Amino acid sequence: MEIEETGIYGLMIIKPRVLQDARGYFFESYNEGEFREAGIELSFVQDNQSRSNYGVIRGLHYQLEPRAQTKLVRVLEGRIWDVAVDLRKNSPTFLQWMGVELSSENYLQLLVPKGFAHGFSVLSETAVVFYKCDELYAPDLEAGIRFDDPEIGVDWKIGVDERVLSERDARMPFNRDAQMNFVY
Repeated sequence: MEIEETGIYGLMIIKPRVLQDARGYFFESYNEGEFREAGIELSFVQDNQSRSNYGVIRGLHYQLEPRAQTKLVRVLEGRIWDVAVDLRKNSPTFLQWMGVELSSENYLQLLVPKGFAHGFSVLSETAVVFYKCDELYAPDLEAGIRFDDPEIGVDWKIGVDERVLSERDARMPFNRDAQMNFVY
């Protein structure tokens, strides 16, 4: 398993070793021992999965402290543009975002630590996204930022006329009005 830094502290791309032959493929998507060797101490407690159609944008979501979540995101089917935004006050990369294409063909995963907003857009006809969380869902602490906040400026890789959002995501506050309680 290769663990690659992204330039934003704590945000990492995980590339598993994929074994392929005539039968298909096999890989470990998560190995606690390898994560520990890389200095990543996590205990996952919840798995989530979603299926979405082309043009869907989900995000930018996060859960506030004291129940903030680290997520390990991967794609089981299709392709997405996966995005994380640093919301940690006093971080040198505060409000900077990073995106990476995750797909069922490249096997990449994104480790999104506590203190980041997370979202993705669907680039294929459909996509099935799976992610592990190190904290249980707490509806009273869920929060988010508008996907099109001009101060952040995420490029979702989807045309404006092709974007599909939930009513909730379309009404999220801009970052200047959003609840955030993360510290670097």
